[in-house]
Amino acid sequence: MTDSAGDGRDTEAVSRFVESFAAQLVEAGLPRMPARVFAALLSSDEGSMTSVELGEQLRISPAAVSGAVRYLAQQHMVSREREPGSRRERYRVHGNQWYAALTNREAVIKRWEGALREGVASLGADTPAGRRMAETLAFFEFVEVEIVAMMERWRVHREKTFGQE
Repeated sequence: MTDSAGDGRDTEAVSRFVESFAAQLVEAGLPRMPARVFAALLSSDEGSMTSVELGEQLRISPAAVSGAVRYLAQQHMVSREREPGSRRERYRVHGNQWYAALTNREAVIKRWEGALREGVASLGADTPAGRRMAETLAFFEFVEVEIVAMMERWRVHREKTFGQE
């Protein structure tokens, strides 16, 4: 049982957790390396690490870290921060990363809705394909309304449970 920087943690247990949670994220559709980097960041007390720290913990190359962080940043799951007085960047997860990631999906859903509306108009609402498109459009419109309401309920619940950030 090794501990990390004298913090009393079992680094092997932490590593097992990171790999296990990353595997769950991969099953849900996240690419493997971004899943591992995200799980490592999430499990760090500070919620942030440098590229070097991530590379050492996960035993991956700087290029793998860079690609994973780029992907995670595009998904609004991590942010980059410059260390004061240094050229090094730290990569950070925030307590509301899931909120931000899901909220970001709203823009994607809006674009899909626009494309589906065009599909219904092009195919004709009375054709089998047009009806299928219309049902898909209705589903995404429903999901969008539900996400907005759910995110508001989450905001209130989070505030009650964890206080304001």
